[in-house]
Amino acid sequence: MTRLIRSLWLAASLAAFSSPLLASSPSAAPLIDSLAKAAPTLNHEVLRHALAAMQCAVNNGSAPADRLAVIDFSLPSSERRLWVFDLKRKTLLLRELVAHGQGSGENFATSFSNREGSHQSSIGLFRTSETYHGQHGYSLRMDGLEPGINDRARERAIVIHPADYVDPAWVKRHGRIGRSHGCPAVRPEVARMVIDNLKGGQFMFSWYPDRKWMQSSAYLNCKPQRVAAILASRDSDS
Repeated sequence: MTRLIRSLWLAASLAAFSSPLLASSPSAAPLIDSLAKAAPTLNHEVLRHALAAMQCAVNNGSAPADRLAVIDFSLPSSERRLWVFDLKRKTLLLRELVAHGQGSGENFATSFSNREGSHQSSIGLFRTSETYHGQHGYSLRMDGLEPGINDRARERAIVIHPADYVDPAWVKRHGRIGRSHGCPAVRPEVARMVIDNLKGGQFMFSWYPDRKWMQSSAYLNCKPQRVAAILASRDSDS
């Protein structure tokens, strides 16, 4: 019953919000349709929001990307809720398990933060950056593009990295996979594949139907002047 109530709430949240950019952009329809066909288990509205946010960034100063990762944090960690798409070929490259932060919840993530020390995941639109070898091995840094929502990702060391606790065996024992300090950690067996496909300036979109974010996001609601200013400020700081 709890799962049913949650599903109805998520459906209502998605229905109450639409991305204006894609709604008015017929040229985007073939890409949405192709990716939706390639990933039938990804909620169509979540995919639509991801593409709208990405397209808004590209239309207002961000370089186009070859690949897009989508994380649907409305799904439990026990389900494969990370999708990686090849945008040029319009194909699905990977669908995988992905961790959320310890402070975000148990099997379901319900709380998100941009604050250092929160050990919570962040939602919104990100741009991936450089790889490095650190405490977790081969890892990928990324930068949040949404001020106040995820723009402290680099400062917080929110990175994609392998983790032994991202393991289906954890689900059998604990009812969920293990949790990170906020990083979207993945299975060690696929980490290099995920990172190599996403390194060097690809887009990542982490979704959760947070009403405040949905109503205020400059990308979801496509506010060209705000987005252009955000991206210009980011470029001047780099």
